[in-house]
Amino acid sequence: MKVAFYLRVSTDQQETENQIAQLEQFAASRGWEIVKVYRENDTAWKAGHQKELSNALVDASNHKFDYLLAWAIDRLTRQGINSIFSIINTFEKYGVHVVSYQEKFLQDLDENFRPLYLALLGWIAKFESDRRSERIKAALERRRKLGKAVGRVKGAKDKTERKRTGYLLRYADRRPNKLPPPIG
Repeated sequence: MKVAFYLRVSTDQQETENQIAQLEQFAASRGWEIVKVYRENDTAWKAGHQKELSNALVDASNHKFDYLLAWAIDRLTRQGINSIFSIINTFEKYGVHVVSYQEKFLQDLDENFRPLYLALLGWIAKFESDRRSERIKAALERRRKLGKAVGRVKGAKDKTERKRTGYLLRYADRRPNKLPPPIG
C-alpha cells in the first residue's frame, strides 16, 4: 500500500520535522510505501491557504496513494465539522483513507461511530482555534489600553508579497497568451 504524509505547522516557531519521524515509523510498521510528503507552514483556518493539501487532493484523484497519514485531524483544518467531513469525504471518494497518527482509534471504530468522533474532533479544533484567537485579541486590546504599541514597529519594512502580485504571478501560466502586468 502507498501512503502520503500531510504535515502542517501553524507558526514559524514550529517545524514539520517534529512530526515526520513518528509518521515514518508508523508507516513502516504497517508495511506502507511512502510515496510523497506534503509539507506546509501555514494556518488551517483561512480557506485557500493550504496549497499542499490541495495538491494532495489532486494526487489522490489520480490514485497516486492509498492512505493519507496526518499527524492529527486538526492538521487538515480548524474550520469545524463541515470542513473536516468535506476534506475526508473527498479523499475517500478518490479511494484514499485518511489516517491520523494522534487519533489511531478512529481506524478501529465501527463505521457508525467514526462520523461522530470526526465531528467531535472537528468541533474541538475550531473551538480551540476560536479560543486562541480570543486570547490574542484580548492581549492586543490590553496593550492598546496601556498605550503600548500593537503591530509592526513604525518604520519597519514590510517584506510580505502582496496578494494581487502573487496571484498574478502564480496563475500567469494558466492564462493563455497573457503575461502578468509589470510589478511596480
